[in-house]
Amino acid sequence: MEQFVVNAKIRKEAGKRVSKQLRAEGRIPAIAYNEKGESIMLDVDAAEFSKAWRSITPTTLINLKIDGQDNMAYIQDTEYDIKTDKNLHADFHIVSGTKPITAVLKMHYSGTPVGVLKGGFMVKHVPDVKLKALPADMPVSISADVSKVEIGQKFTVADLGLSDKVTILSKPTAVIVSIAPPRK
Repeated sequence: MEQFVVNAKIRKEAGKRVSKQLRAEGRIPAIAYNEKGESIMLDVDAAEFSKAWRSITPTTLINLKIDGQDNMAYIQDTEYDIKTDKNLHADFHIVSGTKPITAVLKMHYSGTPVGVLKGGFMVKHVPDVKLKALPADMPVSISADVSKVEIGQKFTVADLGLSDKVTILSKPTAVIVSIAPPRK
């Protein structure tokens, strides 16, 4: 997957007047937090940020270049104006890469279960899974291949088959998908 780069500059001034002036110049005010809880005020190019923000998931690492220095970071939050279709503010979380992070990822399903092809109904139980891993090892998304699930069978969290570097914090016996028998 493409590594997104967001260039940023450290800013000294804060407030509404400064924020409005930045937005008028095609930039947006931002703040970056590190693992120690320290913060840095930034300004980033609005178009560059918007391109990255629209193309990634909450667990996608980006390269946040602060005054030319590379940092691994997540886009933690953004303030978005739906009327003007523009981002107004951004929050980044800078990670060192040596400390594990925890994330809750939504389930995506691939394949059509065999049981559904035989007339059964797919019932989705668990909408997301909680994981812990180093930032570089954290999956961007989770996809469950449910194509082999028969009528009466269950696909559990333990059946996901994730990397050994990822720890599943959700209950392993939690049912993700089951196939109910056809109604008579």
